[in-house]
Amino acid sequence: MSQSSTKRSRAERVASLRNQPGRLAVLWKSIRRRDNLFRLGILFAGAMVMWTVTGAWKPPFPYRSGYVPIRPIHSRVEFTRPAPARTEALRRRARAETLAIYQNDPVPLLQMRAALKDRLLEVVGMHPDQSVTPELFHAFFGSDEKKDESLAQLRSALADEQTHANWETAVQRVFNDLEKNGLLTKMTHPLEDEDQTFILNQTAIMVHPVGDNSFLRRAESEDVRIADVQVTLESDLVLELQRHEFSNEDATLLAKVTEHWIRQQVLPVTLTLNADATEEARRSAEDAIDEQVYTHRVDDKLAEAGEPLTAEVHIPLLELEHRQYVANLSWSKSLRHSLAAIGMYTAFYALCGAFIVFNARSLLTNSYAFFMLVLTVVVTVVLTSYSARAWHAEIVPLAMCGITLTIAFGRELALLVGIALALVVTMSLGQGIAELVILVAAVSSCVLFLGRIRSRTKLITVGLLGGAVTAATTVGVGTFVDQSFVSPGEDLIAEVLATDVLFTWLLVQGAAWFALCTVVAGVIMTGLLPFIEKLYDVQTDLSLLELGDARHPLLQQLAQRAPGTYNHSINVASLSEAAAEAIGANGLLLRVGAYFHDIGKMTQPEYFVENQGDSGSRHESLLPAMSTLVIIAHVKDGLDLARQHHLPRPIIDFIEQHHGTTLVEYFYDQAAKQSEDDPDTEVDETSFRYPGPKPQSKEAGVMMVADAVESASRTLVDPAPARIESLVHDIVLKRLLDGQFDDCGLTLKELHLIQDSLAKSLQSVYHSRIKYPGQRSAS
Repeated sequence: MSQSSTKRSRAERVASLRNQPGRLAVLWKSIRRRDNLFRLGILFAGAMVMWTVTGAWKPPFPYRSGYVPIRPIHSRVEFTRPAPARTEALRRRARAETLAIYQNDPVPLLQMRAALKDRLLEVVGMHPDQSVTPELFHAFFGSDEKKDESLAQLRSALADEQTHANWETAVQRVFNDLEKNGLLTKMTHPLEDEDQTFILNQTAIMVHPVGDNSFLRRAESEDVRIADVQVTLESDLVLELQRHEFSNEDATLLAKVTEHWIRQQVLPVTLTLNADATEEARRSAEDAIDEQVYTHRVDDKLAEAGEPLTAEVHIPLLELEHRQYVANLSWSKSLRHSLAAIGMYTAFYALCGAFIVFNARSLLTNSYAFFMLVLTVVVTVVLTSYSARAWHAEIVPLAMCGITLTIAFGRELALLVGIALALVVTMSLGQGIAELVILVAAVSSCVLFLGRIRSRTKLITVGLLGGAVTAATTVGVGTFVDQSFVSPGEDLIAEVLATDVLFTWLLVQGAAWFALCTVVAGVIMTGLLPFIEKLYDVQTDLSLLELGDARHPLLQQLAQRAPGTYNHSINVASLSEAAAEAIGANGLLLRVGAYFHDIGKMTQPEYFVENQGDSGSRHESLLPAMSTLVIIAHVKDGLDLARQHHLPRPIIDFIEQHHGTTLVEYFYDQAAKQSEDDPDTEVDETSFRYPGPKPQSKEAGVMMVADAVESASRTLVDPAPARIESLVHDIVLKRLLDGQFDDCGLTLKELHLIQDSLAKSLQSVYHSRIKYPGQRSAS
């Protein structure tokens, strides 16, 4: 029986070993936790935003103004580019060749024809015995020579009604064209092409009747110009009269007489320019010309080797070629580019995640801080994408990111994320190793030069120093790779400089631009600093100095209501600041935190020994458990006051953690003694402990020790150095054995340095003095 039982237990032990979950199972279980799923969701969303903004499914446009290609750049695809000069030339030609439009009013010609008929019939119809007035005769014949003979010939030619009708018809036929086309002395429309690039078509116009511009007819200039019409008028009349059965002699006479009268009366102007219709026609002619394009074939040379690309000529052409190349990409190539980008983001996440796991685990428990870290990265990628396209200023958001992360999460994480981001940005923009080195120099110099922010000019100083490093790096890298990073453009200086001198000039310009971007980042961060502190829930030395002002309302209330506690806080601030400096922690943060760590005591100051004076202890009438509750309550009361006055999170942490989960020993010992007299009463140690949490930072750990040491030192009757050292050692050891330093990251070496610093500080407080003659001893 026992053997069987032994075998079963052994089998169970083996089975239990076999059933232990593997690493993958443990990893999968960890991933399925709600908080980890939330973090993975944030990372995925960030990757998608970066993928979308950077257009990671397509190759980036790799060229910038100032880039010097080492080999000629040829077209990968056939594409077209606009030919604005050609389009403009064709449109100017079309506009210039559009005929001007005139409106015709034939009424004056109709009136002239009627007057001609009346005057001629008046002359012909007179009796031979009647005398024709000189004015009327001169209107038709001009001179008085052979007056009677001329009148007789005229009357003979128009001897009857038929000849009258034939003459009238012939004149009407000649006038019909004039009435339809109209008449003018000269063209009144302005020249459309003053430099005579194109020969204008001035030999014709378009004519429409008054009030009806829908009916247009073309009229040649010689048919409407009065001077030209008068030249051919007599011959036209002769031909028409001959067609109407007049003899050559009669036709010539009648034509001469008619033309002479018309010349004497002067042909009227019946055409006026319709400027609006002419302009509309010219615009229509312009609009009819399509945009002209120039077609580049595959393998056409787009840029020469060794010549800097210019923003005016090369970049627009290369962008058109790249746009067409992207449009022709197959889905498989787009998928490969997308997978490559996702792989890069994954590597970035893995690199930074490994650092966080091993060196910044607090980010794994603080979801808000983790979210802000990812958000900072994503916003930086978005800003670099847009600033790089518009101004070649991706250094600005990168440097701002480095400064922000240093303030919020510390220098090591900021340096890692900044350098990794520089790599991601460089790849996303399609740039090379030279640009990567410059970006790394800019962001790392800003991170390393930052340090403590104790003045409002600190960030500007960081920008200036970072700009100097960036400029020097740009000059060095540009010299090695023969890149100037700036386009020569149409600079007059560039036109007169030799090639080598020009390259140096452009390289200096590029270095100056990158340096300026770094300085701008520092200036912008100076203005954004208060918002960064609020958004990331952190405090810089500058804001801590403002917060630690003795005129702060909470500190003034503490000094008035609990002067003993206020004095205790001042002493703790002095002790903890020195101890923090000894281990490289933030002494200023500790000093300000110490000012506020016991503000909860002013709600019931009389229950704390430093405020009781000679009035006696209020705890004499209370049970130990009740007294413990009153003592512990000062932590909760302090938290409430801190939140009401909007104290920053780091200060609230000191209030909450400066006692950790330590035991209220005095009242616990009293309760234990009372339980000895009453065997039925059990004392629960947890009821006499502070609720915690334990210190979560080195500064909080230092605060705990300094607070305990300052309070305990007041019990020393003879504060000799040896007794002070023993007291400090005992307190540190007790907190260590109680596990109070488990979560704050303090090492044994640092605890030893803290212990030495506190002992020295207390010895300075309780130092002995020389007794002067006649001085009374303190009673």
